Amino acid sequence: MEFEQGFEIRPLPEAGIPIHPIPANPLGPIADLLGKWKGVGFNTIWRPFNPKTTSDRFLELNLTSETLEFVRIPGTIKNRGLLQPDVDMFGLTYLQQISDSNLHAGIHVEPGIWAKVPTTTDPAEGETVVRMASIPHGTTVLAQGQAFTISGPPTINLTNINPFPIGGSGGTTPFPEQNLAVPTTFRSPPAQLVGITQAMVDNPNSVLKAAIASQHITKTIALVISTNPTAPIVGGGTENTSFLQGTSDGPNAQAASMTAIFWIESVAATAHEPAFTQLQYTQTVLLNFNGLSWPHVSVATLRHHKH
Repeated sequence: MEFEQGFEIRPLPEAGIPIHPIPANPLGPIADLLGKWKGVGFNTIWRPFNPKTTSDRFLELNLTSETLEFVRIPGTIKNRGLLQPDVDMFGLTYLQQISDSNLHAGIHVEPGIWAKVPTTTDPAEGETVVRMASIPHGTTVLAQGQAFTISGPPTINLTNINPFPIGGSGGTTPFPEQNLAVPTTFRSPPAQLVGITQAMVDNPNSVLKAAIASQHITKTIALVISTNPTAPIVGGGTENTSFLQGTSDGPNAQAASMTAIFWIESVAATAHEPAFTQLQYTQTVLLNFNGLSWPHVSVATLRHHKH
């Protein structure tokens, strides 16, 4: 994860183009991500099932343990402009590692970059943050959005994993595999479900709310990002391998979109514990297959890990 000693991105000077000095706080709202975070969470994913004559889906549920580490990219990431002058970006590399806590099996690894993008005039956008991720299954993700500060704890809304027709706005009816009281071979086996409750399946974000229920959070920095380009932010998207994307008969499992919120929380001291910084996130990826969008929701609560 560390850069070689002495490595620094230095925009090469060109005739008539000034080289700007690095500002005092170049990372802005993503500066507090720096370092290593460790914690636990909950993952849900609908997987396509073959042969689909038996069932078109399998619901995997995981209690998770996670390590997420951020390292500053030395120097300035300069983007050359044609319609407006060049802009300077600053960023972090990261590596995310997630394991199933019950089975002690790795289920996800993700290298990527977070960056701060300055205000631009063409397109006319305010300051944004962007996450660029590489998923080993064969998907790359670019999610852009905005950051804002809250005086107090975050507002964590309800979410669900109900599938819905592709192009729809969200499912309202649960599928049978979501009912933990009904046995099925098309859901994670009992050994993998230890510690998972029906309330967690119904609303994965309830895991986040429970984690902070007894905490006094004095400040929250929210990073809200999406792969769906919507005004005023016009960047973002996903790309998939040919296996995932499929052809005229449909995809195997196309990662169509991703939305996420990361909350960097300042937690006040108590009589038993000093103040600390906490990172929470909720993320939804829509996997498209067999005519439906299947929400893949992941949540976690991590603490800044001191070496």
